[in-house]
Amino acid sequence: IGPNGMVIDKDGNVLIAQHGNRRIARRNKAGVITTLVDRFEGKRLNSPNDMAFHSSGALYFTDPPYGLLKQDEDPKKELPYNGIYRLVGGKLTLLNKEMSRPNGIAFSPDEKWLYVANSDAARKVWMKFSVNEDGTIGPGRVFADVTTNTEDGLPDGLKVDAKGNVWATGPGGVWIFSGDGKHLGTIKPNEAPANCAFADDGATLWMTAKTSLYRIKLK
Repeated sequence: IGPNGMVIDKDGNVLIAQHGNRRIARRNKAGVITTLVDRFEGKRLNSPNDMAFHSSGALYFTDPPYGLLKQDEDPKKELPYNGIYRLVGGKLTLLNKEMSRPNGIAFSPDEKWLYVANSDAARKVWMKFSVNEDGTIGPGRVFADVTTNTEDGLPDGLKVDAKGNVWATGPGGVWIFSGDGKHLGTIKPNEAPANCAFADDGATLWMTAKTSLYRIKLK
């Protein structure tokens, strides 16, 4: 059970969501790895999964139980929920504990909305939360629901482009939605992708999958 999502901070350090180590680690340019956060109110995090920076510098991340062998039933699980958190100035705040498997996370371009994927076979949805001025989030609402889709894969990593379209890995491929939830299309590589990222100012999409790394030129 190794690392999962990664982001780069303003100083060029790589932040790594480490499942097995149940922490977010920071690797600096010299290769030195330190713990950024691994506990909430004295209890071990489950297994940080994915992260997104707000322009304020606050780090938002999800904490499902995938890094624990028995997941919610694992005796090593110290928190009774799977949360969405905000880390700023060394202070960790729990924003939401209602999602069963919070996973991919990203902001809309204007940062008024936060999107979070739910990687649960029983409830394959993407949620949308309003972002308050103090950095907290409002109650979530279902942005898109693909629970009835039987293709391989679950809602997982996601990104939002400059126009506010959501690019979300899910059953069968990368689902593309407009900001109001309209399904615009799906990109389907040879296997179900788990995460994605833009390059070339949005002209290229990279996709990680079970065995391979894919890329596709975008219009």
